[in-house]
Amino acid sequence: MSALTPILSSPGWELLASLQARQETNPIPLRELGGALRASGVEAGLAAAVLTQLALREAARTKFGPVASHMVFTRDGLEQATRLVVAVRHAQRFRSAGATRVADLGCGIGSDALAIAGLGLDVLAVDIDPDAAGAAAVNLRDFEGSQVRLGDVMDLDIAELAAEGVDAIFADPARRTGASRGSARITNPEAWSPPLSAVLRLARTIDRVGVKVAPGIAYDVIPADWHAQWVSVGGSLVEASLWSPALAPEGRGRSCLLLDEAGAAHSLASPCGEAANVPAERVEVAPLGAIIAEADPAVIRSGLLARLAQRVGAGIVSDKIAYLTGDDLPDSPFYDRFEVLEVTNLRPKAIAAALRSRDAGAVEIKKRGADINPEDLRQSLKLRGGTKELTVIATRLEGRHRAVICRRLPANL
Repeated sequence: MSALTPILSSPGWELLASLQARQETNPIPLRELGGALRASGVEAGLAAAVLTQLALREAARTKFGPVASHMVFTRDGLEQATRLVVAVRHAQRFRSAGATRVADLGCGIGSDALAIAGLGLDVLAVDIDPDAAGAAAVNLRDFEGSQVRLGDVMDLDIAELAAEGVDAIFADPARRTGASRGSARITNPEAWSPPLSAVLRLARTIDRVGVKVAPGIAYDVIPADWHAQWVSVGGSLVEASLWSPALAPEGRGRSCLLLDEAGAAHSLASPCGEAANVPAERVEVAPLGAIIAEADPAVIRSGLLARLAQRVGAGIVSDKIAYLTGDDLPDSPFYDRFEVLEVTNLRPKAIAAALRSRDAGAVEIKKRGADINPEDLRQSLKLRGGTKELTVIATRLEGRHRAVICRRLPANL
């Protein structure tokens, strides 16, 4: 029996709906709510299933916003689900390319399928996990053109799918050793399920193919004529994806897409026509300037740090360390800027003295190329009584470990 079974029929579904409405108008801690359910005679298994869904829905708001209150989740499915703002971007590619029926292979709880269906396209969602497929079926319940199948995507006949009207594919290969949250990530794309090469071959039959991949994917396994994109939301890297030529109006190459909490989008791309699988361009080392900048992780992972450096006239502080520097770096959505105040030894006593001399009472600690534990360093500084918040960047300068004492500069974009 599925863990979702108690809430997918009466009286569980009605109980979940009523408690969700109550929590949104007059929320109470779930522990208290559980006690009230048991006191009212609700069976223990049903109470646990309902409380689990309420907790997952609350956690899912960071990915799905208010839509989460109408969805059903599994713990693993929520962890691995595409954020709705990103899934909508995926769906827009399919709609813009003229797709009419998209197969979502490895659909999980159906986040991408939901976005695709929400833009008016038909969806065939497939997953091997019964709980995930069950959740996807519930989440797609309002879309008549949607269908969910329980099965192994490795067993699918793509020619048969094409004969059924499927004219586009979105695949999310399993990249863990098992279904549990504690399972290890698989770094070799050919050990994914299905293997990356098998997914890429789908484009021979259905030319509109998108693939969600690990952000750390090696460039040399990306097809030269495809487009690879890394996406961050609010400064956190959330995914990478590969798009066949039919779904890549920007052309072949690599790009990063930065989405902020206000809905603004900023993109940076490799030179027009450059193959997607070329190595990242090297960035020249420069002396530490008046400003040091931390690039968004999507910029770094996409191999576009050199592109950004050229645009703003920056170098990096040390070989293979992705801190940009210069005397007059402009405000940019692609990095956070810090005014350099002082450079000192990477020792707690020296750092603490520098911070106290500048009236620092709070400190944020960042590191690249330095083997330190930021929290241990913070505790050893023992700052008290200061009024300013400063930043310590632990890194390498001219071959030596150094602490750069900085002031974060506000973004004015």
